[in-house]
Amino acid sequence: MKKCALVIGHKRASPGASNKASGLTEFAFNDGLAFDIEKNVNGVEVQRIYRRTYETLPGDINEFEPDFIVSLHCNAYNASASGTEVLFYHRSAKGKQMAEILQTKLQAALGLKSRGIKPKTAEDRGGHLLKLTKAPCVIAEPFFIDNDSDLQIATTKRAGLIEAYARGIEEIAAIL
Repeated sequence: MKKCALVIGHKRASPGASNKASGLTEFAFNDGLAFDIEKNVNGVEVQRIYRRTYETLPGDINEFEPDFIVSLHCNAYNASASGTEVLFYHRSAKGKQMAEILQTKLQAALGLKSRGIKPKTAEDRGGHLLKLTKAPCVIAEPFFIDNDSDLQIATTKRAGLIEAYARGIEEIAAIL
C-alpha cells in the first residue's frame, strides 16, 4: 500500500495567512480539512504531519518514508487575487504529474480560476520543502484565504474539496 504524507501547512503558533473579516487562519482551515481528507482516502495509507519548525519539516517527513507528499496551504496576496494553483519542484517529473492531477481536481471542485501548476526552485517560496523531501512533493493552494469570496466558496464547497483531495491522492498513488 502506498503511503502519503499529508502535511498541514504552518502550525498553531505560526498559522500562516488569514482572512481579515473572519480571522480564520490557513492552519485552522487545513488542520480540520486534513483529518477529513484522511478519513475519505481509500487504499492509501495517509499520515498527517505537523510542522515543528520550517527547517526540520523535510527531515520529519522523510522519517515517515512516504511514497509522495501533499502539503495543504491557502494562498494570500492582496485580498482580491483569486484562483487555484499547485506548486511542484521544477526538476521533479513525478511532482509535475502530481500537481497536474491535484490542480484539475481542486479547480473543478471549487470552480475558481485555474492559476495552473507552478514549478519552483529551491530558492523560491516553498522550494525548501519541495527540494529537500526524498519523495515527490506538491504544495496545494486551492484558494486565496484573504479573499472573502474565495473563502466563502471553499467553505461552502468544503465537502467537494475533501473529495477532490481524497480522489487526487488515490489517483496519484495509482500512478507512482
